[in-house]
Amino acid sequence: MNADSEKAVYHRGGNAAADQYESKDPPLYEQAVIDSNSSDSNDGFTWTKEEETVVRRKLDRVIVPLTTFLYLLCFLDRTNVGNARISGMAEDLNLVGYRFNWVTSIFYIVYMFVEVPSNILLKAIGPKFYLPLLVVGFGFVSLCSAFVNSFGGLLAARAFLGVFEGGVMPGLAFFITCFYKREELLFRIGIYVSAASMAGAFGGLLATGLARIPPWGVKSMIISDWRNIFFFEGLFTVIVGLLAPLAMPKGPSDCWWLTERERRIASERLIMKNSAAENEKVRPRHVIRSILNINNYICALGFFLINITVQGISVFMPTILKDLGWTRTKAQLYTVPPYVCACVVAIGVAFVSDKTNRRGIYLALFTFFGIAGFAIMRWATDPNVRYAGIFLITLGAFPGGPGFLAWGMNNASGPSIRAVSSAYIVTLGTAGGILSTWTYVPKDGPTYHTGHTINLTGQLGVLVLSTFGIAYCNWENKQRERGKRDHRLNGKTEAEIMDLGYRHPAFRYMT
Repeated sequence: MNADSEKAVYHRGGNAAADQYESKDPPLYEQAVIDSNSSDSNDGFTWTKEEETVVRRKLDRVIVPLTTFLYLLCFLDRTNVGNARISGMAEDLNLVGYRFNWVTSIFYIVYMFVEVPSNILLKAIGPKFYLPLLVVGFGFVSLCSAFVNSFGGLLAARAFLGVFEGGVMPGLAFFITCFYKREELLFRIGIYVSAASMAGAFGGLLATGLARIPPWGVKSMIISDWRNIFFFEGLFTVIVGLLAPLAMPKGPSDCWWLTERERRIASERLIMKNSAAENEKVRPRHVIRSILNINNYICALGFFLINITVQGISVFMPTILKDLGWTRTKAQLYTVPPYVCACVVAIGVAFVSDKTNRRGIYLALFTFFGIAGFAIMRWATDPNVRYAGIFLITLGAFPGGPGFLAWGMNNASGPSIRAVSSAYIVTLGTAGGILSTWTYVPKDGPTYHTGHTINLTGQLGVLVLSTFGIAYCNWENKQRERGKRDHRLNGKTEAEIMDLGYRHPAFRYMT
């Protein structure tokens, strides 16, 4: 085999170094990949770079649209309560005072405590049937919300919605990692998470159309206005959830749209060698290392602050626009354009961030849009100018969630460390969702100065955190280049060295 051919052949373990030495220095990273590829698989099965590219693109045609669509339905059924509020629900259910804030808050409180147990069940049952079960569950709860007649009934429905939706985001994220190498994940996760902004766009259009359906049902329960929003969106979700197992594979070896050889390539290209096993158990030392990783605090706090804006705007945008003096139909329709722009920008940022191998700089730059947007909403008085501020807010905030989450994962090398890190980054982000439900309260309307000030401060905090994160990662990388972390290898066995993860002197933080 000539030299050119050798470069084109991939073996099992082809991305081992991506986990052990995720470096910003191309020569170090590339050398590690070459070393990993030099070891044959057990039976000598190999494939070319071109074959792997074809397999990856075929995976993209099913896995990415499937996960994106399911999360879109999840976010749609989560935020449609904001559309229903201005379509008559607030009056019909007597949502006076802080009642609506409690309705939205109970969802995130339950959601936060469900995430970890749900993923444990996911690993035991498998994603093929468990994830569709969650989809059917939250769709059915949304459908049943059309029949509630009191504040207490709506509160209970939102709590049950949190039970089912709590496992969807981490579950779908786990599902995606079963098919892609780590260096391929961010762009796919960026598309999948962008379903949040897609749901915002569809939500306004759907709510406008569904609320106009003529009253129907039996005499004891007439379905009209806001009840149509819950009923038909929930019914569609249930149908999709029941059909989802037909398209959802158990794993790479179960992809029905790939040939037998392609399925084997899809499976074996993910198998790592010369690195800690992906199925290793989480030990106390991994928890300690996650806690000691300064970059994790930066990303967790950043995700918390971003989520205050993303979740808050997603729920309260229809109310904010209606309080500009617009009709409820105009307010519903005018929620669409900001979300469309946010979706396009979020995907674009994820793509560029992957290509340039940078995270912090984009998080820092896009906060200026959010800062400007909330400043306009805080001090401007003209409704059209304030609406322009909404565009800037969505453009600045929506790329931040996947950005901070990916940054944390990139700098938490070692599978167990990464598992612990992802858990508390997402959990703290969910806590931001709880706080978001109290940023816009009735007594602060119609200008909502307090809510806009809280979010403006949060965006300034994101700017400080991302800038500090870049500086810290650069400083730590320089310390390693100078040999200041080489002592961590002293007296350790080969297994202990491989278990160091991000603390290995050869590891370079992504900035």
